[in-house]
This record gives sequence, C-alpha cells and structure tokens, in this order.
Amino acid sequence: MAAQLLRRRFTVSEYHRMGQAGILGEDDRLELLEGEIVEMAPIGSRHQAVVDRLTKLFSDRVGDAAVVRVQGPVRLGEDSEPQPDLLLLAPRGDFYATAHPSPEDVHLLVEVSDTSAEYDREVKLPLYARHGIKEVWLVGLDAGTVEVYRAPTAQGYQEPSQAGRDQRISPLAFPKMELAVEDIIG
Repeated sequence: MAAQLLRRRFTVSEYHRMGQAGILGEDDRLELLEGEIVEMAPIGSRHQAVVDRLTKLFSDRVGDAAVVRVQGPVRLGEDSEPQPDLLLLAPRGDFYATAHPSPEDVHLLVEVSDTSAEYDREVKLPLYARHGIKEVWLVGLDAGTVEVYRAPTAQGYQEPSQAGRDQRISPLAFPKMELAVEDIIG
C-alpha cells in the first residue's frame, strides 16, 4: 500500500512569519499561491527589459494618478500573495507601507512571460479573476503579443483579447493612455 502524501498549506500570516524568522530568505524568489510556497522562475534579460520599459512608460504617463509597483506583492485573501511583474495601484499617501495592496487597490496587473506563459494562464489568471483583479496583461515575449484580460468572475475573465506588435492598447483605468505593443515588447 502506497503512503499518501500530505501537503501543508500556509496562510499569508504564516508565510510572513517564516520570512521574519529567516526560514525564507529575503532574496529567495518565492510567492504564496493558494497556500503553497512556489519558487518563481529566474528573470532573464529580455524579461527584465520589458519590465523596465513598462515601468518607464507607466511612470512617465500616470504621474500621481497611480503608484507603479515593480515585482511587489499583492494580497489575495488569506492564502495567496503573488508578486506580479508590475502593478498600477490606486494612490495612497503611505505608498502601502502599512499593508500590501489588495485587489480593490489594483488598476492593472502585468505579468511578463517567456518561459512561464502556460503557468500564468492556467494558475495565476484564474486566481486573479477569482479575487476580482479588474485587468491583467500577459506580455508574451516569444509571441510578441499582449494578452488583455478583463471582466473577472469566479469562472475566469470574460473579456480576453490579444494585441500584436502593430496594435495599441490602453488600461481600463487610463483609457486615454495608449501604448504601442511594439514599445512594450521592444
């Protein structure tokens, strides 16, 4: 008879306590997804270049209308705290010093995918939709596209679309801010 494997799920509070106790290192590339601590893929140079490019594009255009957060956590309930590549957050005077942002604070969440596209679509997108993240962009480096996901429900995003290099897209929260996909992908 084979032994059954038992998995221990963690809460966000337990995850933070493990960090404070030194069990999880400050430089470890980890995130908590539905109670499981997941190691994130290393960031390649193309991936980082797109994150840097988006950071500059958004910082130049949103001014004080949003906080641009790069590779920082967002709290999704009691058992998930992913670290997307980029967030546009509602402005807050303390810049979220007292607590990580929650779904209602997020104007736009961006994941940049080279090797992780399938994982992002199958694991992270449903999680973001269930928690009501209004809009997610999945930047596909290999495909040269930006997948746009809007209208979250418990079953997933109801309004998916895709923009290619020759197209322009705008975040829902900033409809006048048009970005060329070519300028995002590089």
